[in-house]
Amino acid sequence: MLTVTAVAKLRESIKLWKQQGLRTGFVPTMGNLHAGHLALVDRARQLADKVVVSIFVNPTQFGPNEDFEKYPRTLEQDTERLIQHEVDLLFTPSVETMYGDGEQNMMVHVPDHLNNMLCGTSRPGHFDGVATVVTKLFNQVQADVAVFGEKDYQQLMVIRHLVRDLAFPIEIVGHPTMREPDGLAMSSRNNYLTTEERGRAPQLQQALQQLAQRIQFEPDAADTVIKELKQSLTQSGFDVEYLDLRQQSDLGLPQPGDKLLIALIAARLGQTRLIDNHIFELE
Repeated sequence: MLTVTAVAKLRESIKLWKQQGLRTGFVPTMGNLHAGHLALVDRARQLADKVVVSIFVNPTQFGPNEDFEKYPRTLEQDTERLIQHEVDLLFTPSVETMYGDGEQNMMVHVPDHLNNMLCGTSRPGHFDGVATVVTKLFNQVQADVAVFGEKDYQQLMVIRHLVRDLAFPIEIVGHPTMREPDGLAMSSRNNYLTTEERGRAPQLQQALQQLAQRIQFEPDAADTVIKELKQSLTQSGFDVEYLDLRQQSDLGLPQPGDKLLIALIAARLGQTRLIDNHIFELE
């Protein structure tokens, strides 16, 4: 596996692959890789001849009181795992490579209908930071296909709109959330949980499944069920930011007759912010 930090070296390799008629797959990450990330890498391998992974902890998607400084950075361990999964190129740019001196950088702004809801409400500026760094990475890597996890579902929707609206010639593939045996969605931030908190964390996915099951029989009772589940989680020690029901297609509010839905949640457990979702279809 080739590891590069400079955009010129990255493009040199990509250009050679394109000249050979090879298809390039891309998985952007912030590192501290777990089985969920590696599943994305394996999916990219199925879809392309060559696979590029980036590791970059992006400062512009962290708020002033968030965990940018303490976000786990495990490059040596990540590199070993990527070699085992036969990644062809690892791109590890510095902040200076991505943002120069940081003064008056051009930023991509996410439209309000995708930004001012769910995670965008509690993390102002977050999705603008995501959209900006993904735009930079897409321009740098120039891959044919990129794979993103469905756990960050709002992020996936933002990236799909980004590709459509800015006419990027890249296919976006979503991959189902990878879970621990007890149902907890895999996340680098799970490492922040205490042993006791880790035992309670799967209640998030359980609440989402309960919501989906109950509205199968009482589709008009969603608001009541959501209120009950929030109260239950609060009693279990969660600080629930949101628990909501949306359309799968664009995260719009469900309309009468909608069948393809997604239940989404964000909550803090101790000092750790967790997100999850459950995709389902009404019968």
